[in-house]
Amino acid sequence: MAKRVGSRPQKPARKKRPDNSQAAGARVRPAATPTPPPPPSTVPPAAEALLLFQRGMEVMQRHGYTDAARAFQGVIMGFPGERALVERAKVYLALCEREANRRPAAPRTIEERLTNATAALNNGDDAQAEELARSVLGDDPRHDLALYLLAAVLARRNDVDEALALLTKVLAITPEASAQARADEDFDNLRDSEAFWKLTEPPAPAGPRRGRRGRER
Repeated sequence: MAKRVGSRPQKPARKKRPDNSQAAGARVRPAATPTPPPPPSTVPPAAEALLLFQRGMEVMQRHGYTDAARAFQGVIMGFPGERALVERAKVYLALCEREANRRPAAPRTIEERLTNATAALNNGDDAQAEELARSVLGDDPRHDLALYLLAAVLARRNDVDEALALLTKVLAITPEASAQARADEDFDNLRDSEAFWKLTEPPAPAGPRRGRRGRER
């Protein structure tokens, strides 16, 4: 058959290259070894449980045992899964309950009661100061400091007449206490009373003592 005029000669088909990976003697790369997963780390306690526990520790260090016990109870009841933290909370809860139930021993001696009464008066606890002062007077009705403290309590209560009566007893026993009473802020409610100023006038200085005359011979 005659060839068509103007037809392009066709290119011979390309030969496929042999696959080197399948060729004999070809080097095969080993498969990569998978990296082992890191060992599991210790899971920290839940943030809320840890925060509650730390709050309990801070309050306990300030001797707020009742509030600290509530915080530790919250950890125990609210986060039972946090075993390590719960066990620690139980230990500190027992400590808080023991300290909260511990009552200070009542002062027994007169000196202890007067010391506590003075501290109570300075702290504004007039009821405690009065109770302790009266307990001392029950043992020693003429104890000048107990009378003075009770007079101060009554003066702060604006019980002017009773405070002056007690202060009169104090100064009859210890006249030198007049200067202290004049400067004591606890007696501010008595300063409008003329009787207070007369009562607390400084004692007159004692004059020179005259010696006895010897007998004339």
